[in-house]
Amino acid sequence: MQENATQELIDTTPLFTNDTIVFGLLMLTLGIIFYTSSKESGFWYKFYKIVPALFMAYFLPALLTTFGVIAPEWTTVPETGDVVEGSSSLYYMSSRYLLPAALVLMTLSIDLKGVFNLGPKALIMFFTGTIGIVIGGPVAVYLVGSVYPEALAGEGANAVWKGLSTLAGSWIGGGANQTAMLEIYGYNQELYGGMVFVDIVVANIWMALILIGIGKAVRIDRWLESDTSAIEALKKKVSDYAKTVDRNPTLTDLMILAAIAFGTVSIAHFGAGYLSMFFNDFVSSLPKGITRNIFTFLDSSFFWMISITTIIGVLLSFTKLKRYEGAGASKFGSVFIYILVASIGMKMDLTLIFDNFALIFIGLVWMLIHALLLIGVAKLIKAPYFFLAVGSQANVGGAASAPIVASAFHPSLATVGVLLAVFGYAIGTVAAILCTILMQLASNAIL
Repeated sequence: MQENATQELIDTTPLFTNDTIVFGLLMLTLGIIFYTSSKESGFWYKFYKIVPALFMAYFLPALLTTFGVIAPEWTTVPETGDVVEGSSSLYYMSSRYLLPAALVLMTLSIDLKGVFNLGPKALIMFFTGTIGIVIGGPVAVYLVGSVYPEALAGEGANAVWKGLSTLAGSWIGGGANQTAMLEIYGYNQELYGGMVFVDIVVANIWMALILIGIGKAVRIDRWLESDTSAIEALKKKVSDYAKTVDRNPTLTDLMILAAIAFGTVSIAHFGAGYLSMFFNDFVSSLPKGITRNIFTFLDSSFFWMISITTIIGVLLSFTKLKRYEGAGASKFGSVFIYILVASIGMKMDLTLIFDNFALIFIGLVWMLIHALLLIGVAKLIKAPYFFLAVGSQANVGGAASAPIVASAFHPSLATVGVLLAVFGYAIGTVAAILCTILMQLASNAIL
């Protein structure tokens, strides 16, 4: 059995497996991107007018993974016959340490009243994104199944619609909701990796398109006939405040910023550990079945980490620490966000798009329906592209990528992405169950 398992494994070892070296490569990549994007004339000036720097921070690491220079995970089959598996911890480090640090630094200068003044369109676009996922799944299953019924093959625990339920959980809430759907419908865990793969490919393609759209936001807003005055007013108010407290940061300033950022990370992890354990007991005490799984997100330490970080950041924005925006708080937060983007990019191997294309095609059609509904509603209510992009990522990307997209418009807007993403956790499982019921009906209609 060991010999057969060894023969089935493929050597996918990247050129560099040491995280220290890989992190250095990612930082060099980011340095090159920022250096070239700072040019005020010539080829690079024209290039970045079309392609945003944030997209390149995501795409270039993906190319490094595609060409085998780096990789998020790998399996080697040494000459000895031993099986050695490895993985990079850079994404975990970025999402668990740098993301909360970035959020609190970007939230220091938040104008909470200004965020509320953005109006109801942010919530409308968020729920539109949720509805797009709920109806997009069954429509995609029916359309692709009608043309290629083999894509839906499988019975019992191997039923494709059960596997797709995990995508619905991930694309409305996040990892905790995805796990809940796996538990509710009992999909074959040996096949689960294929669904995770579809999740990564399709969600990352969509995120790449959204990042490209940010570079054309003014043109898109003009086509949508949207009123961006509230967003611009918030950005201007925060920028004006930053100018009034702007100063050349001293070493003391930098150390206090580090204390605020990583002290918050520490508190958030500490609180998340206790709260996730407490709610794990609470969830376990609920009746087995759907009732229990609806609340599974409450025992997610990542959910509580993001929630605690956001609360601390908002509370600090009412104190004198807000003045540390003048010492570059949001700039340091942006540095951490770009590192997170690069670590997300390295998870994407572009060649894998052509593997198991039937499932990926279902995912692409699903995401297309989500996108078309968002565009249609945005046009109807004249919502800015910012709300479309963040509303979508709060569903599909969750708390890890929604603030990335929001902060690309302006650091002060990162909190909008976080608040919507946290809300997605709360409704993710219920909405995903509805989506799955519809996908089961669509699958049965074909088979």
